[in-house]
Amino acid sequence: MDREELAAFLRRRREELRPEDVGLPVGARRRAPGLRREEVAALAAMSTDYYTRLEQQRGPQPSEQMLTALARALRLSDDERDYLFRVSGRNAPSPRATATHVAPALQRVLDRLDDTPALILSNLGEVLVQNRFAEALYGDSSRFTGHARSGVYRWFTDPDERLIYPEHDRDRQGRTQVANLRAAYASMGPKSRAGELVRVLCKESAEFAELWDRHEVAKRYEDHKVLLHPQLGEIEVDCQALFTEDQSQALLVLTAPPRTESFEKIQLLGVLGTEKFSSA
Repeated sequence: MDREELAAFLRRRREELRPEDVGLPVGARRRAPGLRREEVAALAAMSTDYYTRLEQQRGPQPSEQMLTALARALRLSDDERDYLFRVSGRNAPSPRATATHVAPALQRVLDRLDDTPALILSNLGEVLVQNRFAEALYGDSSRFTGHARSGVYRWFTDPDERLIYPEHDRDRQGRTQVANLRAAYASMGPKSRAGELVRVLCKESAEFAELWDRHEVAKRYEDHKVLLHPQLGEIEVDCQALFTEDQSQALLVLTAPPRTESFEKIQLLGVLGTEKFSSA
């Protein structure tokens, strides 16, 4: 671990960011350039004291989880993220970890979306990051681990996952999930994480296996759909997607026309906060 280089790198990256770069209000005039230490700490979900000690060359060696959080908070590119790991005495992330590193360009767009649900998905249906409106609508996706991080896996193994859609639309959504996964499987290969997910689902879900045998392929997120919220009821939205160049990640934005009932319900999501879907 190169404490001096790590401290210098963190400080320089922090000073080069502005509040508006990470979706924070500019606020009062600042005495120093860039973000404050406490702002970076909050973005990375760590204590200000811990982050401060890293910049002062006094901190312990950060875990891989901490480094991943810092890379996301500081909006690092893939090369910068790998450098952060190496000066911290860690190996650069494996392909599995790299696949979940949020593309900085998508993150910058998401930071500016503070009035409607928006989230960034991997090509395996994993929620990499979501804003507070998306969390209020879908629930906190950070609680999932293992295969359950994939929305495709949960769709075919957890009945509660389907409650967000009206019953008449669930078959179509299931086919779309499988078609999206097949597109990822084609680009990543049978020995990839996509291939592993397919093998697991074929064993655990007869429904998935049947749909997989249809060989339907699509990478489609743009849609007009109705979502069900436990308190607000039906919310009719348009879903638009913005992909990274390699198509491995997508930023999804859900909107409703102004002055409609669904638009008003979306605004209420920010007031209600996170709600869990349940069969009740």
